[in-house]
Amino acid sequence: MSQQFTKIYEEHYQKVHRLCLGYVNGDEALAKDLAQDVFIKVWEHLDAFQQKSSIGTWIYRITVNVCLLFIRKNKTKKKISFTELRDDSLILEEHDHQNRLQQMYACIQKLKETERIIILLVLEGLPQKEIAEITGHSHQNIRVLVHRIKEKLTKCVS
Repeated sequence: MSQQFTKIYEEHYQKVHRLCLGYVNGDEALAKDLAQDVFIKVWEHLDAFQQKSSIGTWIYRITVNVCLLFIRKNKTKKKISFTELRDDSLILEEHDHQNRLQQMYACIQKLKETERIIILLVLEGLPQKEIAEITGHSHQNIRVLVHRIKEKLTKCVS
């Protein structure tokens, strides 16, 4: 089982980490902690995986649940913001990129939970059919929701 888990971890860690980043407003350390929690759950429940969906869909569902649980537990706590300022010209570009990322994450954070899940999965490159399976919506409903969410984010970022 450990070889199977290692393969699963290597194939899915980056995707899980990016999805977690979207939930924690780009906080790298917190996203790593959440991704670790996800893979602990994967390890604990790998024997129970029934293969009714793909392993990736199953892992995304665990990721969404872990992130939502974290958000609900920490709603009253102050949001963490991250900025590192160093005196390098390259760091200024990095800082500008971080600001744009923070703005995007801030706009995503304003979305309803369901919308946030959907857009983060879209940004991850998942097909809409798989997003429908993960979220429990119809494929047609996902298509409409993705369009509306993109409109909201465009207004927010502009």
